[in-house]
Amino acid sequence: MSEHERTIMALDNQGREVMIDILVSVKELGELTRAGPVSGEPMMRTREGHPVTYLGGGEFSVTLPGDEAGLIVRTDDPDFA
Repeated sequence: MSEHERTIMALDNQGREVMIDILVSVKELGELTRAGPVSGEPMMRTREGHPVTYLGGGEFSVTLPGDEAGLIVRTDDPDFA
């Protein structure tokens, strides 16, 4: 199994940068199945290790300790628009 990583930058409502690392595990099934590589659900975390949830429309929620609502951040990355 291999892993593919990508990093995007998002901003909170005060303009502070949050770097989000997106990690996707890719499992090679081999020639017997002829299916090729299969990827799992992406795991998203900030550089500081806080869990991140994609909300849609370029918005993410960062789960911070002691903050039930989470921090909403937004990216202009076209893959998440």
